Amino acid sequence: MYAERASRPAGAVVWTRSPGGPDDTGPGRVLPDGCMDLLWNDGRLLVAGPDTRAYTVEGATGGWAGVRFQPGAAPAFLGVPAHELRDRRVALDDLWPTRLVRELTARVNAADDPANGLEEVVLERAAGGDRPDPLLRRVVAALEAGRPVWATADELGIGARQLHRRSLAAFGYGPKTLARVLRLQRALTLARDGVPYAQTAARTGYADQAHLARDVRELAGVPLGELLGGR
Repeated sequence: MYAERASRPAGAVVWTRSPGGPDDTGPGRVLPDGCMDLLWNDGRLLVAGPDTRAYTVEGATGGWAGVRFQPGAAPAFLGVPAHELRDRRVALDDLWPTRLVRELTARVNAADDPANGLEEVVLERAAGGDRPDPLLRRVVAALEAGRPVWATADELGIGARQLHRRSLAAFGYGPKTLARVLRLQRALTLARDGVPYAQTAARTGYADQAHLARDVRELAGVPLGELLGGR
């Protein structure tokens, strides 16, 4: 059973997944969304880097909890450029001192709910850490609105190379890939709401329905109809 709610850290989402629910039908498929997560699973703390393709969760036991950071926010919290974690899941003590991670893990494990414990850790650590570059939200907003990368760079007053370099550090990949991932998420939102595939493609900037189908298969690893449960 999967559930999520808004988190007290601005822009973040707290989520949980417990085994044995009606949606627990096998390995989980995590789609690219431009985000990074701080995770708890079976008493361990992990970090999920930004994905460029669907990530299949296999072999993990027990429940999951996570804090999902909005695109570009996690590197300032973690102190690690996003591209170093691209398409990876790593233990938090690979990034932070072992003693600190041991203390934080004990706190999360002792909390009434691991999700609440994670949220408290993020609130506390973020309060004394670096703030994400405010320009990053403008990059995401422009690309979510469907603006071309070159136009986004012009609007922000920075060169294309600088935009690419800053995007790698903040999002884990360049702005073209980020735009593609965000477009996929917009399309899936419409399609899940029942908008016909052809209209979904037109409204989210694909050349046509076939273009949408190719992008879904490449990024999600399965056809669009299968991804949406046979619609």
